[in-house]
Amino acid sequence: MNKEKLNSLGIEVPSILLPKAALDMQKWPVIACDQFTQDFDYWEKVKQITKGSPSTLNLIFPEIYLPDGDASSRIADIHTTMIRYLMEGVFAEPRQGFIYIERDTPFQKKRRGLIAAIDLERYEWKPEARPLIRCTEGTVADRLPPRMDIRRGAPLELPHVLLLINDEADSFLPVLGEMAKKSAPVYNTPLMMESGNAAGWFLDAEEGQSCAALDFIVEKLEELYNRSTVRYDGNDAPFLFAVGDGNHSLAAAKGIWEEYKAAHPDESVHPCRYALVEIENIYDPAIQFEPIHRLVFDAGVDEIASILSPLPDFSCRPVNDSKELARLCADSSACASPAKANCFGIISQGRYALIETSAAGISTACLQPLLDSAQINSAQINSARVNIDYIHDEEELFRLAEDKGRRAAGILLPPVQKAGLFETVARLGPLPRKSFSMGHSCEKRFYLECRALFQS
Repeated sequence: MNKEKLNSLGIEVPSILLPKAALDMQKWPVIACDQFTQDFDYWEKVKQITKGSPSTLNLIFPEIYLPDGDASSRIADIHTTMIRYLMEGVFAEPRQGFIYIERDTPFQKKRRGLIAAIDLERYEWKPEARPLIRCTEGTVADRLPPRMDIRRGAPLELPHVLLLINDEADSFLPVLGEMAKKSAPVYNTPLMMESGNAAGWFLDAEEGQSCAALDFIVEKLEELYNRSTVRYDGNDAPFLFAVGDGNHSLAAAKGIWEEYKAAHPDESVHPCRYALVEIENIYDPAIQFEPIHRLVFDAGVDEIASILSPLPDFSCRPVNDSKELARLCADSSACASPAKANCFGIISQGRYALIETSAAGISTACLQPLLDSAQINSAQINSARVNIDYIHDEEELFRLAEDKGRRAAGILLPPVQKAGLFETVARLGPLPRKSFSMGHSCEKRFYLECRALFQS
């Protein structure tokens, strides 16, 4: 009965694969593939750390290598390694249930989560959709094919998707943790590259103490669901889960399920209908929302100021140094005029400038359309699009934009407020892509748990 209730809430009890206890766990988990996309040194260090040992590094495609032109061979190697790990006994026997997680990072302690599988029939990334599971940010369709290529026919999936619930009282995961920690953890390991620690406790869906935990999971999710029907439901469309991180990976999983469903119209249930995620509470004190900054290649301060000049009540003034610029962007009260509701910093090869505008709301709502337009116009004029990367850490943005060896301009965004995110997405749909990040780069999810997808 509990499983049926969970299914009605978009949740499937997963069959989870974890490495055997004898494995060197410090070398198994690696950070999400979409992090450190301009830092080859980071990924080379990860290669050295994991060399010769089973590791999730060998089961993922770090996006820093996407431009190398060898995607097909890399993906073939990933699938081959998945099969080899399954055949060579790298994994313990699969277990049906959930995993309660506590993650310590260099910035926060005891960030709580729950590993579960979601039903992709209850998720949609298209902006006009209003499903139970919604993306918080815009999805770029042309970023999906490489992710779909990795998942298509893969024997395993590894999650880095973070799914948010809107639990202001924070009454779900802390209590669930107390229940889970009555048994020993199934893993408790430091994370490489000084990224903290991850510990997980298994919640068996079938027997013993964990039945009480399963009852509690159903009770609390039903409570949040019922609350959502009051808050957000204008068209019989409750909104229970918001994708906080990994939306493109989840959208790729949806695409593969749609492909499979079209090819097998009589088969409504298959492992690829579901996707493994970590559920977290947006109001967890250990979750801090960070802006995702922009790095524009082959541009300087003047070019970026020109691109942003159509902003309402636009002004641009020079700033002495990086510390002053960071302070001004972080403190809206420091704006030159009270009418200026938003600000951006520009950094390029020793020059710093502050953009101020009366455009209100989340900063990417006024910024991203101008950058998109600049990309389109540059392609029409030069047959090449303006190249933009998305940088999660302020220090990394300054490092890249101040590099005298490349011509690039960093756009520093102001802080993001997480209160009201669910209401905004429910009312208006997804925010502009890459509007926020849940913590710093090193706080992103590490691949650890696996789930079987396709037989090979």
